[in-house]
Formats: sequence, structure tokens, C-alpha cells
Amino acid sequence: MSKRAYAFFVKRPRRIEDLMVPHLLEQEYPYEIVKVVTLPAIDYDNFITDFLADRQFLEDYAPLCGKGSRIRCLCVRRRGGTDAVLVLPNQAWVDLAALLCQ
Repeated sequence: MSKRAYAFFVKRPRRIEDLMVPHLLEQEYPYEIVKVVTLPAIDYDNFITDFLADRQFLEDYAPLCGKGSRIRCLCVRRRGGTDAVLVLPNQAWVDLAALLCQ
């Protein structure tokens, strides 16, 4: 995948609304998308309403992700839509997340 850019990541968010906070550009962190996960609409809606619930797909791809000079993360998106969230999983739940602005 290897897309690099900058985003504002929130530690242990509960819901997508937790990612919609004002911030300074200096608080944005470089990231690289290592895998795109496309979910059916109902599964995506369930995911964004509880980031702390265990998700098998997060556990499956967690080994690809990590934090260093940039966050290597998953891009979780809604099938057939433009909505997407960047996530750094901790095992089967979301440790860091950011809105993907396109």
C-alpha cells in the first residue's frame, strides 16, 4: 500500500465522534497505510460506534502495524462509500485512530 501522509491520532477512542476534535497541525503524525480493510455498511457502522470492542480483523492484521517514525496502520472503510478510519490496533481493539480525510 505505502501511502504516507499526516493525521491526528486519538489514543483509545470509544466512538468516531471522539476523533472529531480540533487540533493543531503540529499534533498530526506521519502514517503509512499497510492494509485496507473494507467492511459491509452494517459492520462499519458497528465498528465506528465501539472502537474498544474486540474485532477479529484487527487481531488478524495487528502484526503488520506499529509505531515508530510513522504509524503503520490499517485503513478501515465502508464498502461502497468514502468513509474511512485509520487505526493502529492493540491486539483485537483500537489503540490509536484518526479520521481519513480525502
